[in-house]
Amino acid sequence: MKNQSIYLDYNASTPLDPKVRIAIQEASESLFGNPSSSHWAGIPAKTTVENARSQVAGMLGCAPSEVVFTSGGSEANNHAIKGSFYSGRKKGNHIITSRIEHPATIQPCRFLENLGAEVTYLPVDSYGCVNPEDLRKALRPTTILVSIMHANNEVGTIQPIPELSAMAHAAGALFHTDAAQTVGKIPVRVGDLGVDLLSVAGHKFYAPKGVGALYVRSGLQIEPLIHGAGHEVGRRAGTENVLLDVALGAASEQAGGWVKAMAAVAELRDRFWMTLQKDFGSQVRLNGHPRRRLPNTLNISFLGEKTGAEILAAIPQVAASTGSACHAGEVTLSPVLAAMGLSVAEGRGAIRFSLGLATKWEEIHQVTQQIKATLAN
Repeated sequence: MKNQSIYLDYNASTPLDPKVRIAIQEASESLFGNPSSSHWAGIPAKTTVENARSQVAGMLGCAPSEVVFTSGGSEANNHAIKGSFYSGRKKGNHIITSRIEHPATIQPCRFLENLGAEVTYLPVDSYGCVNPEDLRKALRPTTILVSIMHANNEVGTIQPIPELSAMAHAAGALFHTDAAQTVGKIPVRVGDLGVDLLSVAGHKFYAPKGVGALYVRSGLQIEPLIHGAGHEVGRRAGTENVLLDVALGAASEQAGGWVKAMAAVAELRDRFWMTLQKDFGSQVRLNGHPRRRLPNTLNISFLGEKTGAEILAAIPQVAASTGSACHAGEVTLSPVLAAMGLSVAEGRGAIRFSLGLATKWEEIHQVTQQIKATLAN
């Protein structure tokens, strides 16, 4: 397997699942009609979109009417946050989120601050976990929304969403979670989480880029992000993308099986970590919670002179992500690692390896050998 390309960046994006690819192909061959048209070409397209909606709902444990198709996780987050703010301004203007959210959450909050929103950015502990007590203290009578991601994309730490959402509801606030990283990896059921809004991104679980979904609890009215005709029951204007909706539905149909398969992925990840510990000892540290994290995610810091970017540059056939950036000789940690309290020395060598269903031990073994050779030079 020498010099074979190895993909360990599944948290960034996943390849298309074969069944998803087939679903897209079949839909592209016959479903060209506008789903809003009530003739022979439009009706099958509409039926197919609604079937896909039911598949997504089945995965999330909600009603099909509570699923809004979007262009991806970023749009879903923007819709949830901005829509809640615009619709809730009579109650208040306070939003609570955390310091380790994805930019698709942080940046909408920053934008809304320009429109009068007051935003509290909760700290996290050294594992990247929000302390429920911090949320309790931050809640106000004017709090309209709490948005905390289900699991962090960089270190994989899973947040105590049921406890956090119960606190928000007790204070009269809505609760949104970005579940882009958890769908297809761990169970994601809106009833168990107790959320009002939940975001899904297709390309994080073997569907294409450019499609996602937003769960909106029945009875909840939030302002649309995109205005126009009355698509998605008036919640998101724009002619439905039949091919991508079908793809998301096909992936959702299989997500339960993928969650079960993650037990084997977790074993592979743990074997990877144990091998690195054996090879490097105290020169490697784990970033993120040792137990409450995504089963496929291993974020580690190599403690030495080389940055994570330099290590990966020396093994270009390995696709993974770094946790720091170097500009003009200065190393800047990612906001996530910085919020967790890592020093520059601890975070400069951070690399996120995220495994997938197709990852094999032979690939992991090759990566460990290549890292050893790289750090020995």
